[in-house]
Amino acid sequence: MGKQQTAAEIHCSVLPRETLEFLAPHSGGVYVDGTLGLGGHSEAILKQSSPGGRVIAFDWDAAAIDRSRERLKAYGDRLTIVRRNFSEIGAGLAEAGVGLVDGILIDIGLSSLQLDMGERGFSFQREEPLDMRMDVRREVTAASILAECTEEELADICFYYGEEKQARRIASYVVKERAVSPVTTSKEFADLVARAVPRPFHPKRIHVATRVFQALRIAVNTELENLAGILEDGVQYLKPGARFCVISFHSLEDRMVKRKFRDNEELNVLTKKPVVAGSVEREINRRSRSARLRVAEKI
Repeated sequence: MGKQQTAAEIHCSVLPRETLEFLAPHSGGVYVDGTLGLGGHSEAILKQSSPGGRVIAFDWDAAAIDRSRERLKAYGDRLTIVRRNFSEIGAGLAEAGVGLVDGILIDIGLSSLQLDMGERGFSFQREEPLDMRMDVRREVTAASILAECTEEELADICFYYGEEKQARRIASYVVKERAVSPVTTSKEFADLVARAVPRPFHPKRIHVATRVFQALRIAVNTELENLAGILEDGVQYLKPGARFCVISFHSLEDRMVKRKFRDNEELNVLTKKPVVAGSVEREINRRSRSARLRVAEKI
């Protein structure tokens, strides 16, 4: 029997057909993939824009960059990889020698590589160091937040970033626990959350710690600030008629994208409601079930 495939190896990008239809890549065009990950969207754009299209791909996760560079090496200099967060689009494009582009795609959230590697505490199903940094050059980790934030600050993180109704109770448990021993692993923290939340309030469809893990990850990586940055700054790098596509995975992100697209006078919103995955894709790719695609066009 062959080796069992990891999540990273069987990764598939969400909403690939719908994204390509809106982005409409063509030969000669230059496109930004703001979240390279394992390279699925970048490869699809490169294929459709053959033979002369280019992709400027952003990612700040060195492991993802190494994996994608190897996967996409056949595309040669049609692919330029920039180790930056997409919020630094101006600096990244300058490094790549590019001014205006024909489209921007942002796919927000975790890649299956980050979940599968088991080294940074993104998953609460295994005993992993409570890190959660997408870029290991950053100083703040999930463990340091749990160790250093006040009870009120922890409650705010859980409530505003995770929309967790039991935020105050969870924060109180963290403060009591860390007075005895630091909370340093993902499973340890997940078990703490399970104890903090009364059993009748455990959600039926997801693990009780899901929202809090999301909240910590967002805080560690300043994800909402980064999203606000690209939504504000990215428009100036679009040519007239170029498309701005954003795939989000929870309501905080989706509301921000909706509002920023709507309020920007330089954009014409093409998706009055978010585009969601069809039944076949939802069955094949669980990650797609919460995906929401919104698209706007530069006027």
